[in-house]
Amino acid sequence: MGQGQKGSSDKREGKKKRDESPAPEDGKKCRVCRFPLLVALLQLLLGVAVTAVAFLMLAISASLVPRETPHWAGIFLCLVSILGFILYCVTYVPDERTSVQFIVKLLYFVLCIISLVISVLVMAFAGHHYTQTSSFSCKQRAEDCVCTLDPNDPVARTFTYKGVSDCEAITGTLTLYFLIQIVLNVLQALVCAVGAFIMWKHRYQVFFAGLQIGLPSTEQWQKV
Repeated sequence: MGQGQKGSSDKREGKKKRDESPAPEDGKKCRVCRFPLLVALLQLLLGVAVTAVAFLMLAISASLVPRETPHWAGIFLCLVSILGFILYCVTYVPDERTSVQFIVKLLYFVLCIISLVISVLVMAFAGHHYTQTSSFSCKQRAEDCVCTLDPNDPVARTFTYKGVSDCEAITGTLTLYFLIQIVLNVLQALVCAVGAFIMWKHRYQVFFAGLQIGLPSTEQWQKV
């Protein structure tokens, strides 16, 4: 009778340990400061800032091409941040098991890497155009602004910005916007790199698949 009660007690204890989280987090910590919420908030703010600056650049002249106004990079980062919020919610669902968490974590990691690559491309484009517009010599022609890198060269390439009533908007304001884009995308790349690193180090590698190794005296959770 004693052995039967002991066996039932061991089974209940084992089931309780399987249902409990292997690494419970301290409830006293600020949940806003936990990953991935803080990273997702930074990504959202940077994504909105990059998009806003890009549309301000587009308002200067409709002649600017998409690589000069990287609103697409900011919109993509906003989507990544939304996935980060979803990951935050999924992580703290008590009955959540492996499938949804694994898919969302892996997708968030991949999108952070893609956003990092996009940020590097935007920095390259913005840096090139910043150097270019800083060296412009512009003249007003009707409602357009015509710029060239070398005004003394008759066959030098010219850049025509339509709908610009003051060339100062190109040599001054647009140049400043390119510099802001460089700074914002540097921050964006750093945040995405941190998000991918933390996901890989502290979330993906320490991912509990529910496997359990039973030992004679102790029970341990197997990390994969």
